[in-house]
Amino acid sequence: MDTLDERVDIARALLSAGITPADLELSPDLAAVPEGLVAAANVEIDFPDGLAPVPQPFDVEPSPDAALPRADVVVITWTVDEQDALADVFSRGFGRLRWYRYTRRFEEHYRPLIRTGAPSLAARPPRLGSYVPVRLGDLDVLCVKSELHLNQDGVRTGEGTATLPVRDFFEQIIEEVRPRVIATIGTSGSVFGDFPLGDVVVTRAAKFRCRKEFRNEDFNGRTFTCDWTLPLGRIDDAQKLMRGFADRLTEPPLGPPSTRFPFAGPLLEPPGNEPTVRFEQGARDMPEFHPILTTDYFEYGTSTNGLEHEGAAVEMGDAALGLACADLTGAGSDHVPDWVVVRNMSDPQINGALPTREFALNQQTMWAVSYYQSYGYWTSVCGALTTWGLLAGLSEAGFDDA
Repeated sequence: MDTLDERVDIARALLSAGITPADLELSPDLAAVPEGLVAAANVEIDFPDGLAPVPQPFDVEPSPDAALPRADVVVITWTVDEQDALADVFSRGFGRLRWYRYTRRFEEHYRPLIRTGAPSLAARPPRLGSYVPVRLGDLDVLCVKSELHLNQDGVRTGEGTATLPVRDFFEQIIEEVRPRVIATIGTSGSVFGDFPLGDVVVTRAAKFRCRKEFRNEDFNGRTFTCDWTLPLGRIDDAQKLMRGFADRLTEPPLGPPSTRFPFAGPLLEPPGNEPTVRFEQGARDMPEFHPILTTDYFEYGTSTNGLEHEGAAVEMGDAALGLACADLTGAGSDHVPDWVVVRNMSDPQINGALPTREFALNQQTMWAVSYYQSYGYWTSVCGALTTWGLLAGLSEAGFDDA
């Protein structure tokens, strides 16, 4: 098996993948970069009339140190692939390099909490994230890409304890934006054998499952929940749009990696896949409030490790939102939003019979990483479309009725 340190390094590499020098600039030269990073036009999507998201750029670009604008909903994501997918679905014509940079309170509050080498410190100047306002039906939506990550930032404070600045970032977003709902979205590892590439889990629960830098924190092992009733009126439309990209989610045919194996073929062909939205609400696809599993290392579901009994999928950050909302509630805040986790399956449940480190090559980790790298963007399109479906349903139902 891989060591925990190796799994931490894998996680950090994947979270930082795809960052270009232009991404690190405060004001990149848009004429000198690929058009897709500026215009966000990798996919064609036929939204229902009146429900296409429309970016709402400012007449005057805000200062990076300015407070975030008010919005009904915040949608926050984490990696380059996820941001590109969110931009292609929510802010067409307004690609990730045109999103507004956000640095508020970085130097006075966040810098002491962030380790040397973290992605947020590589930006010039260091920043918390970037954002773009969007209008979707009757909703004002703020799309945010975070440069903070549970796995990336922590400064050691003790044995199995560390700083968690992304929790502070969630609280700052809530204070400034005053949203009614926050959705955290992005890639994840499937833990269910029948939730393949491109499927999306939607859950109102998140659990810390840490084994490394946060293993001794009081919050480790805790599950946080939100009792928001999900607005599902447009989920069938979202699923139909997702299935228009099913051909992008086809797993490759497989055979042995070298001719030393006695194999005459033909290559093994996987079955087709129609991406599907999976809910815990009403125990439709899994137990009610089945939580997303938040780890501080790269973890994945296998056919033998039983993670499907613990949670809906595995990723590296969402429980920090549940923790932040619980903190605000405990402090008597006058504004605590509802929240939801939307996670697309960027790697399927891995075959637990594959050999691990005894052959000097952990095939399980190799495949999990390879799937993530190959399908991160296209599965994230499915996650962004699922998020669109929830918000389109919310727009039509209203906050009081949803």
